[in-house]
Amino acid sequence: QVQLVESGGGLVQAGGSLRLSCVVSGSIYSINDMGWYRQAPGQRRELVATITRGGSIVNAISVKGRFTISRDNAKNTVDLEMNNLKPEDTAVYYCNADVLRFFGSGQNRYWGQGTQVTVSS
Repeated sequence: QVQLVESGGGLVQAGGSLRLSCVVSGSIYSINDMGWYRQAPGQRRELVATITRGGSIVNAISVKGRFTISRDNAKNTVDLEMNNLKPEDTAVYYCNADVLRFFGSGQNRYWGQGTQVTVSS
């Protein structure tokens, strides 16, 4: 099995900062892409940022210049540094990872349980 556990969510005032962390554990041979998504009430889940194993990054336009994604391949972690937070950033944030469980196996995408981020105005 593969587990993803997020931490670091909470309540912050507009203009503040939070850092989200996600640890991947379990039966892992390799991890390809990792990322963060978010889902606000009544909205579809949307991409925040993704990062490849080699460090190539894709950011949503809405978070460019404010959020930074990073990963540690040795520790199987992916972080999201969020600065200058806005009320519209309020959502449940989910991390994901594309995991190969064995040499030669295909990859499967796994998700964390989500962590709430609330930004007050």
